[in-house]
Amino acid sequence: MKIGDYCIRKSYGGDVIFRVEQIDGHIAILRGTEFRLIADAPLTDLTAVEEPNEHPAHQFHARFAEAREQMNRFRKDQIDKQMRTMQEAGIDSEYFEVPGKVLHLDGDASYLRKSMDLYGKMKVPVEGHYVAEREMPEALHRLLPMVKPDIVVITGHDGMLKKEHAESKYHLNSYKNSTHFVKAIKVARQFEKNRDTMTIIAGACQSHFEALLQAGSNFASSPGRILIHALDPVQIACKVAYTSIQESVNMLDVIRNTVSGLKGMGGIESRGSYRIGLPNLMNESAE
Repeated sequence: MKIGDYCIRKSYGGDVIFRVEQIDGHIAILRGTEFRLIADAPLTDLTAVEEPNEHPAHQFHARFAEAREQMNRFRKDQIDKQMRTMQEAGIDSEYFEVPGKVLHLDGDASYLRKSMDLYGKMKVPVEGHYVAEREMPEALHRLLPMVKPDIVVITGHDGMLKKEHAESKYHLNSYKNSTHFVKAIKVARQFEKNRDTMTIIAGACQSHFEALLQAGSNFASSPGRILIHALDPVQIACKVAYTSIQESVNMLDVIRNTVSGLKGMGGIESRGSYRIGLPNLMNESAE
């Protein structure tokens, strides 16, 4: 087993595919390939995976494709509705769209690339940065005044540390990176206190959901302390980016747009950040 190899853990029944991030003696540091989970395991507990895309643990592509299709249907219905409204008002000019702008901080470079690809496919304006979780508070101090985003995504890897007592799940020190996420959220809320002006989506696998919300996040993981799909925060960001500023984000739709569901992502009622404008001078000048 070497750095960069794909593997599963025998002690967990091979339920998650990991990539070996680091090896320290007989212990490997692992990062999930589909889940935002960081873990460690003895090398003797690992089994190499030669074809990760073909492994039974690689099981969430169908559910993610369904979530993508739901978002595409939402966009089609939104465009159709706006066109009908324009026609009924007797306006023959085309409108232009201004979806919410996203600032995405990610503690995993490969997930950042996947996230940026999805933002691009959904035509969401975004600025993405690969930042270690512990460095996110300082990064936001620097980036927020420059980017001035409508939506902030703070994500990476997390996980619950093994504790003897059940109540430990409510202690921040029982998590690998939730403390860093909380600090980052507080920095963002110092920059913009209004949750309707700037939406914050934060957390990763098994993150301290309650602490993230209390710090000022609109949406967070993980209510059920479960593993979340790598792109669940991005799906929510896209939904917020294309929900009108005149409307609240449909909470049921938000959950439907994730792979992990209600145990993986939750939040509070929040306003969208999508606007339309008139007239579309670019199209009219091209005719």
